[in-house]
Amino acid sequence: MKWSKYTIKTTTEAEELIGSALADLGIEGVQIEDNIPLSAEEQEKLFIDILPELPPDDGTAYVSFYVEETKGGAAGVKGDSDGGAHGAEPDLAEESLLSQVRQAIEALRDFVVVGAGTISRSETMDQDWLNNWKQYFHAFAIDDIWIKPTWEELPASGDFCCVIEIDPGTTFGTGKHETTRLCIRQLRAYLTPQASVLDVGCGSGILSIVSLKLGAGQVNGTDVDEACMEAVRENMQVNGLSERMGQYYVGDLTGDLALQEQVGRACYDVVVANILADIIIPMAPALAGALKTGGVCITSGIIDFKEESVKQALQTAGLTIEAVTRDGEWVSVTARKG
Repeated sequence: MKWSKYTIKTTTEAEELIGSALADLGIEGVQIEDNIPLSAEEQEKLFIDILPELPPDDGTAYVSFYVEETKGGAAGVKGDSDGGAHGAEPDLAEESLLSQVRQAIEALRDFVVVGAGTISRSETMDQDWLNNWKQYFHAFAIDDIWIKPTWEELPASGDFCCVIEIDPGTTFGTGKHETTRLCIRQLRAYLTPQASVLDVGCGSGILSIVSLKLGAGQVNGTDVDEACMEAVRENMQVNGLSERMGQYYVGDLTGDLALQEQVGRACYDVVVANILADIIIPMAPALAGALKTGGVCITSGIIDFKEESVKQALQTAGLTIEAVTRDGEWVSVTARKG
């Protein structure tokens, strides 16, 4: 499917008002681009796996929206530097919408510094949205574990204990995020041969695959996103691992007693949960319940100012804090069931 992408050049001061004005016109899926760094809270909420380096913020922002092209091909909008869009002629419906967008932008000038307010046009395909992130994902090492995207070649040489190939697709988990690195290092420290592992919030399955490559005997997993099930299966196959080595379930362990029963109680040597502090805290009893006596729970996705809250939740669930590791502002808490 082909889409016309229209991008409004504006200011960071006006970006949200323009987004709201577009929503009032029935335009959904607005995209805002600026160079304002994300706060720690925003990073935690979005849980971004690959955080790009931004140039200095100069107050410029770009607000984009998408219009599906008709069979005849909705081309762009003619215009000049006075605020029109640039390209070929659109169909009548698209021109009418763009006229309303221009009027909305001009109306905002009485309340906020809009800046240029110009509109430019480009074309994109659905496939672009699914694959453009790949330009940011390249092979890298976590200690002696080599992690590479499926589309890159293996290194010619290197002293690695194992190689992990991963294609997260539309799911979370390339291994490059600090939280995933923390989990992998803790798995190295606590995983024993033939251990049983539960991967909570499995995403692409990277922690499941790492666990199996490091010698785990069985790895089961859960995720609230059904798309993760297919991603895990595909990544298991790419890494030469049999689907029989694990079972994966869709759902939230927090309050789903049936899922907890299905996944298993008191039967895992290691439970790893690379999710978010606000999810780990209410889920702590379920995580502890899945562990064997003596088993360890490795949690990550914890922004530093929520460390104490997570530790308290794990302790209340009957676990003993064994280790706290850090990478930047992210924290991993490892606790043991006595």
